[in-house]
Amino acid sequence: MTCHDIAKYFLALKDEDAGDLISNLKLQKLVYYAQGFHLALYDKPLFLEPIEAWTHGPVVPELYHAYKQYGDGDIPIPKGLDFTLYDKSTTEHLNEVYSTFGQFSAWKLRNLTHIEPPWINAKGGVITHEAMREYFKTQLNDE
Repeated sequence: MTCHDIAKYFLALKDEDAGDLISNLKLQKLVYYAQGFHLALYDKPLFLEPIEAWTHGPVVPELYHAYKQYGDGDIPIPKGLDFTLYDKSTTEHLNEVYSTFGQFSAWKLRNLTHIEPPWINAKGGVITHEAMREYFKTQLNDE
């Protein structure tokens, strides 16, 4: 899987009729939480693209650039998404992350990441898999 596969899955989950909106900022945080909890649960990354500590929280630069044309607006649901790419374990994991974090605004998610050690300790650099794994393991019982 790539960060793009994860992002498209989250975008496909939103319910536009219910007013769900996913901006680039919110999408970045959802992808970050998916990666962090996947590392904590399965001890392996969900995708390989690096996550960096930017001013507004964790960002996958490759993903940011793919969606930056939407600015802070809503990113449309992708057309023709092939759900056979996602195995049962992955869909359950992504559905759980979306159920937990998708309800929050982009700024609420941004603020949450700003009090978490992986972002704080990265100091503008790459947020390592090890840092995410260690932190998110501490969050498993809380979720």
